[in-house]
Amino acid sequence: MDTEMRAVVCHAWGQPDTLSVETSPLPIPAAGEVLLRVHAAGVNFPDTLIIQGKYQFKPELPFTPGSEVAGEVLALGEGVQNVRVGDRVIAFLSTGGYATHAVAQAAQVMPLPEGMDYEAAAAFTLASGTSYHALVDRAKLQAGETLLVLGAAGGVGLAAVQIGHRLGARVIAAASSDEKLALCRQEGADETINYATEDLRARLKELTGGKLTKGGGPDVIYDPVGGAYAEPAFRSIGWGGRYLVVGFAAGDIPALPLNLPLLKGASLVGVFWGEFARRDPRGNARNLSTMTDWIRDGQMRLHVSQTYPLEGAAQALKDLEGRKVTGKVVIVP
Repeated sequence: MDTEMRAVVCHAWGQPDTLSVETSPLPIPAAGEVLLRVHAAGVNFPDTLIIQGKYQFKPELPFTPGSEVAGEVLALGEGVQNVRVGDRVIAFLSTGGYATHAVAQAAQVMPLPEGMDYEAAAAFTLASGTSYHALVDRAKLQAGETLLVLGAAGGVGLAAVQIGHRLGARVIAAASSDEKLALCRQEGADETINYATEDLRARLKELTGGKLTKGGGPDVIYDPVGGAYAEPAFRSIGWGGRYLVVGFAAGDIPALPLNLPLLKGASLVGVFWGEFARRDPRGNARNLSTMTDWIRDGQMRLHVSQTYPLEGAAQALKDLEGRKVTGKVVIVP
């Protein structure tokens, strides 16, 4: 049995370069908890905000960032019955993922799908869980509807492209380079918009039949970016459309004029997957189970573009923050 662990530690709010890798005694799982040996940890945009103290919640300092891991069960706390020692699992954490070992609530642990490796599994829960919850539970996306995905080549964006395609929607992917948009087409996008070189509203008008003011436009807009593209995207939404507020990767939280939802009969719909997973673990498990079936049947795949060692966690966060990655990146302790 291991007696020590190594982890990335945040001692003060700041940029990725302030993080350090440290050794500490192995924790003992409390009642209802599971101790895991981490084989891979997903890197997500919220991690860049959490270490700066800019996310929806602030963990107590010091802490280890990282919310999704894949690994094997080393020990069980009292009362845990849903997994056994030695099981290969995926787990969702509040913090603690960038480490060789992590403690998870047993309710947030699920078996690793057969045939899925640790790296792919660590890229699964947050991005795919967020996008499925957004499109299915919150937007009620229907086959034949038009879905616009902003930031479509990122982790959650690419998952939204894949899920929208699987649900039978017409998917328009928007991203900042032709290389990223080529990837989106490979993953199911029907049309693309390079918003670094094209006018977003003009291109949407072209793609939706030139009827943005008469009920045309996207039925659902998936926005993990925020910033300057939010208002023009919302102005382009179709009548009765649903605008999914997923995150603010651009850094700025936009302020929309409230007459816009009125004029379009449209809805602003908040998406907070982490809180959904905490409040409704059974519903979240059903969602993830549906997607693991899709992955097993070849109807969806997990795109991991790069892996980093534990000592490379700061670089992984900087690359993510600088929009230098596509799909998901993963830390392999």
